[in-house]
Amino acid sequence: MKKMILAVALLSSVMTANAAEVPMVERQTCEKAVYPKSSLMNEETGTVTLSILVGADGNVMDSKVDQSSGSKTLDKAAVKIYSTCKFKPAVKDGKAQQAWAKLEHVWSLS
Repeated sequence: MKKMILAVALLSSVMTANAAEVPMVERQTCEKAVYPKSSLMNEETGTVTLSILVGADGNVMDSKVDQSSGSKTLDKAAVKIYSTCKFKPAVKDGKAQQAWAKLEHVWSLS
C-alpha cells in the first residue's frame, strides 16, 4: 500500500488592517487530515490553496478555495479539515482581531 504524505503551510495573512500592525494568524489545533478514500483509490494528489477567515476567538468563520488541487474531492476535504481547526488569532494593539489567512494543503502519495 502506498504511504500518504500530508503537508500544510500557512502562507500569509491578508488583513483588513495594515499587515505590519497585525501579525500572521497561527494554527494551534486541527483534526488529523484523512485522505479521502476515493482520492486514494484514484491516486489523486495536489495542492489546495485556501483562504480562511479566523475570528477573534480563533475559530474559522469562513473559508474558500483560492486554487484547486485539480480534484473537487481533495478540495472539499481540505476545507472540511480547516473548518474545525482552532487558530491563534491575529492581534492588534493587544486585542485579538478577525483576519483572513492563506494556507496550502498538500495531498501526496509516496
